Amino acid sequence: MDFNKPIRRVVTTHDATGKAVFLSDAPAANLARPGRPVSWPIWVLDVSPAECSGTADFATKMKGLHPDPNGTLFRIVDFPPASPDFENDNPRYFIELAGLEQEAAKARPSRHPMMHRTRSVDFGLVLAGEIDLMLDDETRHLTAGDVVVMQATNHAWVNHGTEPCRIAFILIDAKDPL
Repeated sequence: MDFNKPIRRVVTTHDATGKAVFLSDAPAANLARPGRPVSWPIWVLDVSPAECSGTADFATKMKGLHPDPNGTLFRIVDFPPASPDFENDNPRYFIELAGLEQEAAKARPSRHPMMHRTRSVDFGLVLAGEIDLMLDDETRHLTAGDVVVMQATNHAWVNHGTEPCRIAFILIDAKDPL
């Protein structure tokens, strides 16, 4: 997989007569910072049921890590191989990305500087590469084709490999657990 090639995002809608048409077909914008995960915002739903017509680019509504109340986020993230500099700088990364401090679940001690959680059900599909998913006490190694469903769990994504890892995420707003 060519991680330098932009992700093509094709969006459909309806014209004034109700006919299905293409709204856009262009590279997705990305939020890239050297040595850090690259986030590709794909789409945001801020209400449910969703609006399915119009010309607005809902990817521009993505504000951070969490979906809005009753909302959904779809993003693709490229995780570079882990580096000590990034792990040491992690708290600033979360503040820059989400505009807030990382949220470790229920004040549990953090196993890794990347530990965080979102109040959402997250569907993740590993598209390319390998990565470790760390929870409070356990870790699983994931490879391309693996799927994960997280229910507002404290976690960290750590790429111990030598190549980037690309994961597609869909986050759906959820109730706070326990």
